[in-house]
Amino acid sequence: MRIAVFGANGPTGRHLTGQALAAGHDVVAVTRRPGSLQERPGLTVAVADATDPAAVDTALDGTDAVLSALGARFSKETITTYSASATAITEAMTRHGIKRLLAVSSSIADPQWRPTGAHFFNHVLDPLVNRRLGRTLHADMRRMETVIRETGLDWTLVRPSGLFEHPVVTDYVTAETSADGVFTARADLAASMLRELDERQYVRTAMGVITTTAKPNIAKLIWNEGVKKK
Repeated sequence: MRIAVFGANGPTGRHLTGQALAAGHDVVAVTRRPGSLQERPGLTVAVADATDPAAVDTALDGTDAVLSALGARFSKETITTYSASATAITEAMTRHGIKRLLAVSSSIADPQWRPTGAHFFNHVLDPLVNRRLGRTLHADMRRMETVIRETGLDWTLVRPSGLFEHPVVTDYVTAETSADGVFTARADLAASMLRELDERQYVRTAMGVITTTAKPNIAKLIWNEGVKKK
């Protein structure tokens, strides 16, 4: 299958691109920074801003499915990356007749999500980090979800919890709407998306993804994901 990966040079996108190539897919890596991607068999680099409709339309020509791993940093300012890119991507997919879309969102998009037994997270980290520092980012994720839900595409909204780096894929868990857990390794997130691309268990719904056999350093996670400048 020929897959377009948005955010291919980002932290999750690199896992997604590498795993897709290893699985035998052809990958069109859509990025604004082509020099950061190493040339590999099966990989085509498409230079495009994901919010630019014309550039996205060109990048998607000849692809069979779209996987979006786009991300943004926390900011006090209004964030539009997720919703604007979703609009450009879904409109281009419709023009090209591409039906399958998997887009990374967050467990925070589920208003009922409260991990079991995670008292410190639910009462300290979540209100402080996600609901306050990440307020504008998660608001745009919700706008992205609305844009995608209103299309006629075969979409899956992929909702990880707190993202962290782990070198290998683990025995991750998926569930409809959101999964009961606090953290998700990026390797597991990528693996779950590629599995869902084949299995189609969560078409036109949300898929929660959590990692249960590995945990990150909390302070390091907050710094890397929400504070540190790129």
